[in-house]
Amino acid sequence: MNLTLKIWRQSDANSKGKLVDYNISGVEGDMSFLEMLDVLNEDLINKGEEPVVFDHDCREGICGACSLQINGEPHGPDRLVTTCQLHMRKFNDGDTIYIEPFRAKAFPVVKDLMVDRSSFERIQHAGGYISVNTSGNTQDANAIPIPKKDADEAMDAATCIGCGACVAACKNASAMLFTSAKVSQYALLPQGQVEATERVLAMVNQMDEEGFGNCTNTGACEIECPKGISLENIARMNREYLKASLKG
Repeated sequence: MNLTLKIWRQSDANSKGKLVDYNISGVEGDMSFLEMLDVLNEDLINKGEEPVVFDHDCREGICGACSLQINGEPHGPDRLVTTCQLHMRKFNDGDTIYIEPFRAKAFPVVKDLMVDRSSFERIQHAGGYISVNTSGNTQDANAIPIPKKDADEAMDAATCIGCGACVAACKNASAMLFTSAKVSQYALLPQGQVEATERVLAMVNQMDEEGFGNCTNTGACEIECPKGISLENIARMNREYLKASLKG
């Protein structure tokens, strides 16, 4: 395939960025999207030009680092995949592809397509932990009876990889889906009850401090989430927050 890439280039968060056109040829359908960008960067380096900066790590859909806005969609046109799992067969010969960073005040641009998502880490640090001893003489997990429905829902919430697609998809740049998933994975299990009140208040307050917008229930976050995190988690977090506020 021969493609035209319109890629966002920006030297840092305080500089003005712009879309720059690049032509690339010989793209195979079995290439991943990141492999295609590798080919482009190799060509740019050979020409003595500066390569395009983009974030990546595992390239297996686990780490969530490969966050790109592709033709206006977080992680591109496929569903339930990260950018590194997106294959070029989803595009056609002669296509023009727009590639941009995730857009959110709380995700400042580091350079080009890479953004700083440490705001997610600060939300997690605010309350994403339990005080139950998990080292040494631990109690066997099977000794604590948990309804299968609760266990399944907690595991579904825990699959969130913190990529930020929910924020990028939301018109308000809301982090409610991410935060609610991190709250839910503890709220559904007995080990998470000790800090339940403090957790939800601290994580939601940190989310607001980071500058994320509020949720308006349009559902774009769930649709674009590569792990299919459900909006039900937001409803659960709202209930947990109300209960915690009344206790306080």
